[in-house]
Amino acid sequence: MDEWIDYYDSTHTIYASRLHRDLHFEIIARDIVGYVPSPDAVVLDYACGEALSAATVADACAKLYLAEPAPGVRGRLIARFAPNTKIRVRSLDDLRKMDADTLDLVVMNSAAQYMTPQELDAAFDVIHRLLKPSGRFVLGDILRPEVGMVRDVVALLRFAATHGFLRDALIGLVSTALSDYRQLRNKIGLQRYGEKEMIAKLGAAGLTATRAPRNIGHNPWRMTFVAHH
Repeated sequence: MDEWIDYYDSTHTIYASRLHRDLHFEIIARDIVGYVPSPDAVVLDYACGEALSAATVADACAKLYLAEPAPGVRGRLIARFAPNTKIRVRSLDDLRKMDADTLDLVVMNSAAQYMTPQELDAAFDVIHRLLKPSGRFVLGDILRPEVGMVRDVVALLRFAATHGFLRDALIGLVSTALSDYRQLRNKIGLQRYGEKEMIAKLGAAGLTATRAPRNIGHNPWRMTFVAHH
């Protein structure tokens, strides 16, 4: 995961435009809010990235922890959300020091593909410890073994056409093909899991999971799972 952390801590071109970036985070925040159980909930966004729309999630709950492994991104999160008393920024190491049974909802979206299976197991163990007995864990944007990059491209172009940045998306795809992201993806690869495989992996961490009817975010060919103790 370290090389991916370094990539996302750099000046990268993963988004086709500012509009693409902003919409990406707005839609994820909207989808996360749909899982917040009550205004009193304590929520964790695990490996949250830039989380530009985190204030939307914070408005729907009592406290929101943003946990991010990349130090540069984490610094920007601290600066961006310093005025918001509901939001607290943490490193992944900080989570190991948090009290058990304190979270009503944990979301990990579009992170599992960058982690080794062992790293993911370790993350599940931390999340299992932090979840209240009544809490839920939402694991989003899981890549499936039978679905290749072409579907990702189609999903992006449909998203772009719907929201008015198709030209930027086409240019962005060319840029990505020549970028460090493509080189890293070819070198390291992305982790993919079948539905039964992921349910079993969550089960090994003590979590009972089912696949959600729809994925978090814009890509309908990826999977989201909802798990609990």
